[in-house]
Amino acid sequence: MKVLVLSPHTDDAELGCGGTIIKLLEDGHEIFWVVFSTAEDSLPEGLPKNTLKTEYFNVIRDLALKEENCKVFDFKVRNLHRYRQEILEDLVRTRNHYNPEIVIGPSLNDLHQDHQVVAHEMVRAFKTTSSIICYELPWNHVTFNTQCFSKLNNDHIERKCKILKNYQSQFVKGKSYFSKEFIYGLAKTRGIQCNSEYAEAFEVVRWMI
Repeated sequence: MKVLVLSPHTDDAELGCGGTIIKLLEDGHEIFWVVFSTAEDSLPEGLPKNTLKTEYFNVIRDLALKEENCKVFDFKVRNLHRYRQEILEDLVRTRNHYNPEIVIGPSLNDLHQDHQVVAHEMVRAFKTTSSIICYELPWNHVTFNTQCFSKLNNDHIERKCKILKNYQSQFVKGKSYFSKEFIYGLAKTRGIQCNSEYAEAFEVVRWMI
């Protein structure tokens, strides 16, 4: 199965569906991953501008993904609305070249301005061609519909925590949603909802069989 993962910024997809990415790779599925912003302006003072890009490619190496299956843009953080047409055109090119069966991206209910742009252009580009599901980032949601569950085990969540440790720039900022306690707690909650040890939840925009 060919899966396209969309991440408005480095770290979004790992946080929202890192366990599922790990599970998909374990099961032999193919992943193509697009990141739209390396969020240079959100880094702690004194860190090199390419820090988040470097941390992202450390994740890619930990997952043993081919770098040619990963595309990274440097659009300015919190300004993706200015690049909406460029984002759409790239998604259409990716659709025509890669032809994914499933697209995983941010939720239409995600209130972050950059995430909204990617979510809407994702639906616009893939609404007639691919199944579309949206990952959960609770700190950005008022509502989130848990319509689909990816059942995971402890190894998946432990590896998710491990790859997130590559983002030391975010640990320096004290982002609580990077903590092991939060990652395990949310995964346990979603697991209870689907009779699994752990899980990640998704909203379903399109499901094609």
